[in-house]
Amino acid sequence: QVQLVESGGGLVQAGGSLRLSCAASGYIFSPNIMGWYRQAPGKQRELVATITSDSVTGYEDSVKGRFTISRIYPKNTVYLQMNSLKPEDTAVYFCNINFPNLKRDYWGQGTQVTVSS
Repeated sequence: QVQLVESGGGLVQAGGSLRLSCAASGYIFSPNIMGWYRQAPGKQRELVATITSDSVTGYEDSVKGRFTISRIYPKNTVYLQMNSLKPEDTAVYFCNINFPNLKRDYWGQGTQVTVSS
């Protein structure tokens, strides 16, 4: 079993910054992909950024150049540094870990990010 605990959400003005953290515990196998997703009210959950166990990163187009995903070994903690925040970034942000060989993934409980204009 894997547990994901997120922290770091909050309220910030447009143009500001926040850093989200997600600590994974339990049986963390490799290869794996850790990522951040977000879900705004009335919208589907969408991928924001991912980082593999080999530290390969990927970003959704609207956050490129503003958000940076990183992870620390062996604690398996992933961070999402969010700069130049916009009101449209307002959402609940969820941490995810995917094990492609096991065909399983796990989710955190979510953390609210609110960007005021």
